[in-house]
Amino acid sequence: MNEQLLTQREIEADFVRKRFDLAVLLIIFLATVAAAWIHQQLFAGDWSFWIDLKDRMWWPVIVPIATICFPAAVQAALWTHWKFPAGATMVCFGLLLGQWLNRIINFWAWAKFPINLVFPETLLPQAIVLDGILMTTNNFVVTALVGGELWGLLFYPSNWPMIAPYHVPVLWEGQLLSVADLIQYQYIRTSTPEYLRMVETGTMRSFAGGVLGVSAFFSGFISIIMYFIWWYMGYFFAKPIYLKGKRI
Repeated sequence: MNEQLLTQREIEADFVRKRFDLAVLLIIFLATVAAAWIHQQLFAGDWSFWIDLKDRMWWPVIVPIATICFPAAVQAALWTHWKFPAGATMVCFGLLLGQWLNRIINFWAWAKFPINLVFPETLLPQAIVLDGILMTTNNFVVTALVGGELWGLLFYPSNWPMIAPYHVPVLWEGQLLSVADLIQYQYIRTSTPEYLRMVETGTMRSFAGGVLGVSAFFSGFISIIMYFIWWYMGYFFAKPIYLKGKRI
């Protein structure tokens, strides 16, 4: 009788332990995604919100640099301790899901902005490449140098199919605009005229001939530095701490 009771208690304890582990993992995942989302909103902000700010000069620079931080930190934690090769993909998938929920609920349903004005960018192709390099090389330095540069270089091409229709030129009231510019004129936001700007303005083209290549390479270079910094941050905060106690 006692053996049966003990076995039943062990089964119940194992059931509770497994459910508790799943709850903790879910909380950690949601907290990490929420922190990555807040970080992305603070540093990328308007370049991620509005289609008219998704240009070829600042958007490929700011967004990759701002978004490589948490993928690098989570990679450091998961790969160092568990050799789990999908840290960056997991973070970027959760971030993309959270962004779509935010744009649909807050921007479209609440503020009545059209979804084609506020849709988010995707980071999944770069995240898959970053995880693939770490898994095949087992070296975070190579991942930082190669994957960090590719993070910046692949950002614009991977998002081009979504934003290409909004870079089509249109003639509106005698003025040549892009579709993105026309949308911003029709949906005036707060802080106008700060937001009322034209896509593709700037002086970088005067010495480079084109802004996209320079922006992508510069973004990749800074992403390498950010990857190193946040890798060590993730490694430090995920490092287990053992407390020395008295022997009984």
